[in-house]
Amino acid sequence: QVQLVESGGGLVQPGGSLRLSCAASGNLFNLFSLYGMYWYRQAPGKQRELVAALTSTGDTNYGDFVKGRFTASRDNAKNTVYLQMNSLKPEDTAVYYCNAQRGILLSYWGQGTQVTVSS
Repeated sequence: QVQLVESGGGLVQPGGSLRLSCAASGNLFNLFSLYGMYWYRQAPGKQRELVAALTSTGDTNYGDFVKGRFTASRDNAKNTVYLQMNSLKPEDTAVYYCNAQRGILLSYWGQGTQVTVSS
């Protein structure tokens, strides 16, 4: 089993910034770099949507709504991924989840961290 713990959420005013972290632990067997790591979010009454994807090959992709405001990164030495969110909007309010995938069978989720953008 792999455990994922997100942190860094909170309340921020529109236009503000937050940095989310997702730390992985457990049965990684020093293979964290082989995991595709993903940030998702889910707002009340809406479906979960992909925010950012960091592949094991080093590629990073974002949801269309990000539009250059967010930057995802990973530190394989620390088994951690990050999501730097700038120019936050009220519509970015959601629970943000971290997901780790390896192959087609291994998929792990964190418990989520709440991000609220409000004045």
